[in-house]
Formats: sequence, C-alpha cells, structure tokens
Amino acid sequence: NGECANFICLIQPWNRTHLYVCGTGAYHPICSYVNRGRKAEDYIFHLEPGKVESGKGKCSYDPKLNSVSSLINRELYAGVYIDFMGTDAAIFRTMGPQTAMRTDQYNSRWLNDPEFIHAQLIPDSSERNDDKLYFFFREKASDSGSSAVYSRIGRICLNDDGGHCCLVNKWSTFLKARLICSVPGPDGIETHFDELQDIFVQRTQDVKNPVIYAVFSSSGSVFKGSAVCVYSMTDIRTVFNGPFAHKEGPNYQWMPFTGKIPYPRPGTCPGGTFTPSMRSTKDYPDEVINFMRNHPTMYNSVYPVHKRPLVVRTNVNYEFTTITVDQVDAADGRYEVLFLGTDRGTVQKVIVLPKDEMEREELILEEVEVFKMPAQVKTMKISSKRQQLYVGSTLGITQVTLHRCDVYGEACADCCLARDPYCAWDGKACSRYSASSKRRSRRQDVRHGNPIRQCRGYNSNANRKTMETEQYGVEGSSTFLECQPKSPQATIKWVLQREGSDRKKEIKSDERILRTDQGLLLRSLQLADGGIYQCTATENNFKHALVRVHLRVLNNETVNLVLTHSGLPMASLQGVGSPGTSRAPNPQYKDLLQLLSQPEMGVINQYCEGYWQRPANIEKQNLNKQQKDKPVREQRKPRNRRNHHTAPRQQT
Repeated sequence: NGECANFICLIQPWNRTHLYVCGTGAYHPICSYVNRGRKAEDYIFHLEPGKVESGKGKCSYDPKLNSVSSLINRELYAGVYIDFMGTDAAIFRTMGPQTAMRTDQYNSRWLNDPEFIHAQLIPDSSERNDDKLYFFFREKASDSGSSAVYSRIGRICLNDDGGHCCLVNKWSTFLKARLICSVPGPDGIETHFDELQDIFVQRTQDVKNPVIYAVFSSSGSVFKGSAVCVYSMTDIRTVFNGPFAHKEGPNYQWMPFTGKIPYPRPGTCPGGTFTPSMRSTKDYPDEVINFMRNHPTMYNSVYPVHKRPLVVRTNVNYEFTTITVDQVDAADGRYEVLFLGTDRGTVQKVIVLPKDEMEREELILEEVEVFKMPAQVKTMKISSKRQQLYVGSTLGITQVTLHRCDVYGEACADCCLARDPYCAWDGKACSRYSASSKRRSRRQDVRHGNPIRQCRGYNSNANRKTMETEQYGVEGSSTFLECQPKSPQATIKWVLQREGSDRKKEIKSDERILRTDQGLLLRSLQLADGGIYQCTATENNFKHALVRVHLRVLNNETVNLVLTHSGLPMASLQGVGSPGTSRAPNPQYKDLLQLLSQPEMGVINQYCEGYWQRPANIEKQNLNKQQKDKPVREQRKPRNRRNHHTAPRQQT
C-alpha cells in the first residue's frame, strides 16, 4: 500500500546545523534530527543515529491529513490529528520547558473536523508576552445538520499555561473567527468561496502588521471557482476584540453576546500590555476560563480589503491551490507579484493594478507548465537570493526563474506591453530590471504599458521588420492564417492587399471567412483570395504588425492537369499515405505539402512520389544530420501566455 511509507509532514530548523524532521512512519509517526552542515557547501545531509523519537502530537498518522507546525524557542506548536482513526484533531504544544498543551478534546465548538492550512507567529505589540500564534484552517460548520464548510483564523497566546481547575493543560486563550472571501451580487447576496486552500504572509516593515494573502475555492454544484483575498491585521484584531458569538433565543440562533464579559477579557495574554500583574493563565478567575471554554468563536467575520477578492477565476477548468508573493521594485513603484499554483500543475504569474476608482486591472504575465505530467501544485517557496521559485507536488520538486524577460519578444514595444515589473528594455533587448542600474536607456512602464511614450526611437521600423512568409492553398480548399497576439487585450485587424493592387482592404467575417482568437480561417478558397495578408495588433493606442503572409492560391484545374499528365488516374490515388506505403515522400516537396490544405495533400503526395525518382544519398545525409539535431531543437519549453482580466472594484 502506498500509504504505508514515511511521508514527511514537518521540517523545522532546529539550529544552524540541524533540522527537526517528522514523518508518518507508516502510520506510526516518528521524528528525528537531520544534520545539514553549517554551510551550503558542506554537502551533508544525514540522520543523527540514536535520536529517533515519537511523533505523536507532532505529525498525523494518515498522510492524507494535513499537519501544520511552527517551532518557536524550541517549543513545537502543531495542528494535527493525534489518533490512528483521524477523529481527534488538536492544536498541540510539545517539547520545551512549558507544560504540554492542547485544544479541548472532542469539543466541536473549538474544532470540528478541521483541515489545517498554515501557522504563523505574529506579534501583537512590542511586549513579548502579547505574542500570539495564528492558525489558519477550514472546518465543518458546528450547526447540527449543516454541511457547510467555514474558513477560519484562530489564535493562542504563546505563554498560555491552561486553567487552574478548568481547562487544565488545555488552551485557555484559544479564539477563532470566520474568514470571508466572497463576491457581492447585484441583489446584495454574496457568493462565497468557502474552502481555504493556502496562506501566504507578506512581511512588511512593521512586523506587527503583515499582509495576509489567502487562496479559496468553491466546489458546489451551482458555483465553482477560486479566488485570492487579502486581509489586514488591523481588521483581524478588530474582530478578535469585538463581540463573542453566543446561542440564545427560541430558535437557538447565533447572536452577539451582550452580557458582562469577565476580566481579564478572554483571549488576553498574561503579563502583557493589559494584564501586567498576572504571571500565568492559571491566575485567571474561573469565570474567565469557563467563559473561554463556551465562547471560543467571535461573532463578527473577517472581511478582505475592499470587501471583495483581489483575483477571481470562474468557468475555468482549474483551481488555485497555492500562493506565494514577491515584492518587486520597478521604475514607477513597488509591485506585488502573485505566483499562483493550480491543480493542473501550472503556475500563473499575476499582478493587479488600479485602473480607476471603480475598477482594477489584473494581468497574467505568464502561465508556465512546471511538470511534464499534470500534477497538483502543493507548495511554493521563493528564493530572493537565487531569484528562483521552487514548486512542489506529489511528482517532485522543480524550480522556475522568477523572470524570463526574453519570452516577451525582441522589440521595445513588446517588452513595455508585457508590463512585467521584473523586466525592462535596455536598448537592445528585454532584460532584468535593476533599480540600481546606471543605464539611462532602460524603458519600463508597468502601470500604463505605454510603448508610444517609452519606446520613442525604438519602434519607428517596427512594421518594416515584420518578416513576410509564404503560404500555399489550392482553389476550393481551406487554409488557416495564424496570428496570436501575446495579450488578449489587443485588438486584432486583418487587411488584404490583392495581387497587382496597392490598395489594402480590411477583412470582415462572412460565410467563407472566420476570424478566431488564433487567426483567420479561409474556406472554399478562390483565386481572388491570393495576396498579402497582414495581422495588426492595437493595444494602448500602439499599433504594430504581427504577421505578414503572402497567400498563393493554386488553380485546381492546373493541379488536376499536372496529375493527368503524370499518368496517375484519380481513382488510383485512394489510400495515399496509408501504413502500407513503402516509398517515403521526397523531403524537397514535404515542406510544400505542409503549406497546402489537407484535402489536396493526398493527391499531390502520390504525384510527387512517382515524380521524384533519383538517388537519395545526399538527401539521406541531410536527413541524418537533421535527426541528430532534432532532440536539441525539440527540447520542451515552458508554455508562456499573457492574459489580462478586468474586474469591477467596489469603492469603500
């Protein structure tokens, strides 16, 4: 059974040379110390012999049950399931000099079948006794008969010693509140993304007020999608300082508690700013501990900044699973770049810009397939030192560079329109932007992406440099002219300059011509369709030619006449290209076949096979060389896509 292995669920730095590591141990949790060496160059990574210990209360038995942990002052705080059957979930404190602690056992008011997501130490003030550890999780609603799932943020005081008579060796400062991530509808009814998937805590200059990024999903039968919401610690603390949830009334509904709240306020840390005279939670009056046990939930919920999601995805075939954020300094300010992992094994690189007072603009700078086989992205970490994004899944770990400026194109306009904070035009190429660079020619405009202003002098010959290609089609068949802009925000325009004419005419869709997101489909080709087709993109008032194709339409009668003179009756052309064909097409006309439409390829293939009857020694040598070079040419490159999404923004 694949589950009967040692799945690592906890890795915490113990000191400068060792890691503290725990695993499921084939349903027998174990922990040990791993020597990693003092320096990265020490290439040491081995278990310390004789230091294996029990992992109960530190790691779940079942690898399918998430565990989260935080090692603080050599005391381990963990959210785990501690029994073999996976029914007893708890937030534990083990190791260290303080008393071992846990949440109240089998009390659904505290934890109700939770799925632990993240744990983070966030100080409340300059007084260390006020320090709190925040847990992020989702759980079943405690209301009987309800199948709803709520996302939660909970917290405990690090110096919590439990109660004296009640809640002995159990947390006496544990509180929790609901995290809301929803889209308000026109009728005032909110559509909720209830299932918390991942958390990223973005540090700021003020250690007490980091920014919380959260990924949510919704997998109901009516509505499916995922979203990213952002929360401020000010809003979170306001909720924890607000009313407690209390059930009362004839229908036993949740209401804000309006009675007298005992002193010190439940959830307050001993020896802190508001309780300097109390050294321990064991000094708290019994009424405080009893109130705490029966009222662990706050009545108000925590709403995101601007009361709406930062990013929303609906009606797509994937969901967000993980998030990490990088702060990037650009020429026109500092930007938060979001890296969003999906359940399809891709990573989206996204920024969100204010568009006006009511709207914001979301840009997908890149979408990269990071694994050869589709696999859900489980974890992501950024190394600012190495400028790499490390991505983990059940298949393994890979790394992706934070910036791939060269994929945006070879022109200043393309680099500017990409609006990637990492990249700027340096006068010759799109390259990594550095705020300390002394080069005055660097061009970058993330906020507006205006190449007309930024790239003056670099784009005067943009249209002239567009390479013209030739494409062939046969009268009566269909052909496709490809043109894919890098940004769907661009407006595409096709124009045709017919043979022997200087006039250019814009092409509109009709019964024969179909415009698609990938290009132009011409059905039932006519001789008059021949000419030069140009695809032009317009974005931010900047126009540039993407594709110039010279389409040459071959006369159908001429093709048939050539076939007749070759002595090959039309009836004998059936089955061309079948597996039984012994003679391979000559390479000199294979390129031409690729340019022609599919209905005529079989006919011309048979004709050319009968025509090319000469020694192929030279061709064989060329083919052998091409086959040797083929693995190098066909190395798989990550897929790159740019997309822009515009979402309404609520004014607050």
